[in-house]
Amino acid sequence: MNSLSPYLLLILAGFLPNEVWRMLGVVAARGLDEGSELVTWVRAVASALLAGVIAKITLFAPGALAEVPLAVRLGAIALGLAAFLTVRRSVFIGVAVGEAALMIGALVFG
Repeated sequence: MNSLSPYLLLILAGFLPNEVWRMLGVVAARGLDEGSELVTWVRAVASALLAGVIAKITLFAPGALAEVPLAVRLGAIALGLAAFLTVRRSVFIGVAVGEAALMIGALVFG
């Protein structure tokens, strides 16, 4: 049991409290019109926050990412965005292409 205790703690302290709020959000948003101004504003704020976090991590890279040249990090973002826009706005494809570009760039230039 001792080897499983960190995972149990992670589930109890990290996953479950977050999941409660996510489920409450799903229940609360069930009746909202997706085209309403409130939902559009919330989506814009969420996108802006995500873009800010990505920009911060890219420009002021923490840990091992700091060893990857800035040009490689920016190129990976550009390639991921291009793939996202090219393949029917697929988030999975955009992330996969960006991650692959980052890893290849880190191996070649890092």
